Amino acid sequence: MATSAERAIPERAPGVDRGTHVFEQLRELIIWGRIAPGTRIIEAEVATRLGVSRTPVRAALQRLQQEGYVVETGRGAQSRLAVAPLTREDAEELFQIVAEVEGLAAWRAAGLSNQNRALLIRSLDGINDRLNRASSAAEPDGREIFDLDQTFHRAYVEGGGGPRIRALHDAIKPQSERYIRLYISALVDEIGTSVGEHDATIRAIEAGEPDRAQLAVRTNWRNAAARLARVIDHLGERGAW
Repeated sequence: MATSAERAIPERAPGVDRGTHVFEQLRELIIWGRIAPGTRIIEAEVATRLGVSRTPVRAALQRLQQEGYVVETGRGAQSRLAVAPLTREDAEELFQIVAEVEGLAAWRAAGLSNQNRALLIRSLDGINDRLNRASSAAEPDGREIFDLDQTFHRAYVEGGGGPRIRALHDAIKPQSERYIRLYISALVDEIGTSVGEHDATIRAIEAGEPDRAQLAVRTNWRNAAARLARVIDHLGERGAW
């Protein structure tokens, strides 16, 4: 925790309370793996290193715990907070949840007007083509692949999802991103398969078939969970006790 948390937190945006600001900064450090899975979190240490009082840190940690980024270990006087480990079981659950949220967004996207659907399809095709080229490069760039994949999924969530779906997506998707970021280098060889699954989603939305679009997204995420499970089995879980 020491080396990661030593990074200065930039000034918070106007209107954002300090607890929310601390939460967002800690969440980013966790999502990007700068605070490793399984790392113990000490409230007083975080407050000191971030230059804030313990009150906003306590509020931030409570929220991080509610959203699953931080977990409590031990019992009673021995209880401690730590960054949630990355485990096969947790990944499968997260991917299943994301599959349902994004599947609903795709279902709605397939019901858009012809004009709006055509605009979305043009965007999705462009992103998926770039993803295919990036994954086929002689030396694939894991970060570029990650960014394009996230952009693809976000496009149909934004295009079809209402405010509640987008809020649910914002809450749960970053937790799945922890896994993808950490294991992306081992998943690069599977991107071509994912590109094909993306195309099935695009064509279903283009055809205006909501059930088919929803199924395509669910299939993509369930297959992604299986691909990740194989990688975790090979490379091991991170931060597990």
